[in-house]
Amino acid sequence: MISIRLPDGAVRQFPAALTVDELARSIGSGLARAALAARVNGRLVDTSFRLEADSDLAVLTARDPEGLEVLRHSTAHLLAYAVKDLFPTAQVTIGPVIEHGFYYDFSYQRPFTPEDLQAIENRMRELAARDESVVREEWGRDDAVAFFRDQREFYKAEIIASIPAGQTISLYREGSFVDLCRGPHVPSTGKLKVFKLMKLAGAYWRGDSRNEMLQRVYGTAWATQSEQDEYLHRLAEAERRDHRKLGRELDLFHLQDDAPGMVFWHPRGFALWQQVECYMRAVYKDHGYQEIRCPQMLDRSLWERSGHWENYKEAMFTTSSENRDYAVKPMNCPGHVQVYNSALRSYRDLPLRYGEFGACHRNEPSGALHGIMRVRGFVQDDGHIFCTEDQIQLECERYTGLLQKVYADFGFDQIIYRVATRPAKRVGSDTLWDKAEKALMDTLRSSRVDFSVSEGDGAFYGPKIEYSLKDALGRVWQCGTLQVDFNMPERLGAEFVDLDNTRKHPVMLHRAIVGSMERFIGILIENHAGAMPLWLAPVQVMVMSITQHQADYAGHVIQCLRKQGFRVESDLRNEKINYKIREHSLQKIPYLLIVGEKEARANQVSVRARGGIDLGAMSIESFARQLAQDVESKRSQPLPKAA
Repeated sequence: MISIRLPDGAVRQFPAALTVDELARSIGSGLARAALAARVNGRLVDTSFRLEADSDLAVLTARDPEGLEVLRHSTAHLLAYAVKDLFPTAQVTIGPVIEHGFYYDFSYQRPFTPEDLQAIENRMRELAARDESVVREEWGRDDAVAFFRDQREFYKAEIIASIPAGQTISLYREGSFVDLCRGPHVPSTGKLKVFKLMKLAGAYWRGDSRNEMLQRVYGTAWATQSEQDEYLHRLAEAERRDHRKLGRELDLFHLQDDAPGMVFWHPRGFALWQQVECYMRAVYKDHGYQEIRCPQMLDRSLWERSGHWENYKEAMFTTSSENRDYAVKPMNCPGHVQVYNSALRSYRDLPLRYGEFGACHRNEPSGALHGIMRVRGFVQDDGHIFCTEDQIQLECERYTGLLQKVYADFGFDQIIYRVATRPAKRVGSDTLWDKAEKALMDTLRSSRVDFSVSEGDGAFYGPKIEYSLKDALGRVWQCGTLQVDFNMPERLGAEFVDLDNTRKHPVMLHRAIVGSMERFIGILIENHAGAMPLWLAPVQVMVMSITQHQADYAGHVIQCLRKQGFRVESDLRNEKINYKIREHSLQKIPYLLIVGEKEARANQVSVRARGGIDLGAMSIESFARQLAQDVESKRSQPLPKAA
């Protein structure tokens, strides 16, 4: 008898060996129809896999993450099948699963076109409709190499030839198409019902620019049509919210090749920047931080003592002058230690909290640059807390609470917490790393939040908490960090005089809430689709005259509001008012004020809130009070009120 243990703990016994498919049928026809693969004793297998001994087994469907991966990988093979069917001389290379889908790379004598892409997708649907069996075959390595060379599939032959001699090679056959793969795959092409080809791109063979440029076809695949439709909607919404597109449309910033990875901020964009910076400055002031400013460039010897030269040199911009080597700072930490070291510190001075909006530069690869989200020149809301070991826990807990409040004010209420532990390449003893990692984990436990652990992802000088936020589309952005560092203070000679009159090294907590200001503003733009909350909006109010006769009254309105600190602009052009309303609505300005003869006589303004909401006429004073309340509440959208 063969005993099969199922995920719910139930055990089924069978008198002889059977396949996964046969087992699924014994449980129910519904499961058999939905089965895509199985996990047997921890190993993923096809439904044709034969069970010949007692096993733990889970049948996988498209509702299981592993089952969905099998479905997507099988759709990648269907893509290759369709390409070979339409373009017989094309060579197939590799086709892995990626997040939300798959891709496959091909070598062909001409570039594929959008029309080709549609033809390939149509052929995939025809092949799926045939419901052809997908059959696993095992070959000897040399036989497989010979087979693919005969088929003029030289890339596949090269891949197989790199596998050690004597190993068994698994191939999968569906109709006339045969491909190399370890599997598993769906039992037949008919299981592949919901998919779409997304785009074409270029990719070098084996990622090496010295090799041939291949053509990469991206696709997506899902268990149901509704899930795919939802995904495509999210993509369309993400494109609509793209910060690079909105940056141009709203006249916030631009980038150009004369300064790759550096941002040119326009007046409205810099007004947004200033609001974020002013808010963070108030946070510093209210929570015991002293703001400092450190040099942009420091001598190589300091970077060597801090450990950055050895561990981070490739990402640093360097220069020389008068026989001395310098590096433009990629981070602010060593400079902050120098400020700490400028005086003799006592335990009574601790914790000592420094904050800096420090301009940093990192030599990011050009291919990694992405709008203002990934740049070479950026400003961090950087802070460092020098404290004793006994103060670590409380300081970390206070920081986590502060970060939660800041994110909520910016419109983010979902935070994901992760502790990144010691990497292989690091400085300091394991004893110190043990203390640092424990302190961070205890902090999150005390804060009563769930967290995950990412082994080996810490900085070279200490472990860290990574705080990631979710935006309006459910995308995750890692922004805040908190790092416990026992090493840099010692390396750079930071000390304090303790209660027993001995000198000790402080612990250094590295912390940033928004992280890169550029990146955080990009996240804000995309989260709010450019329609910034009133307190952040570069222009809060646009005053528009109906005719030029109201220019003086419009000026009076503007003066009244600006005196109260609001950001106001005017449009006094000789254009129709509906034209002006449309133009400034597209600029996503929170409030539009219309002034005509009637409003001027009554000393009022007609108010439209963003979204086309007509709030009617009200006095300038009433409107100013509403503005002040909206700013104070930090609402994501203006709150309509009756006049």
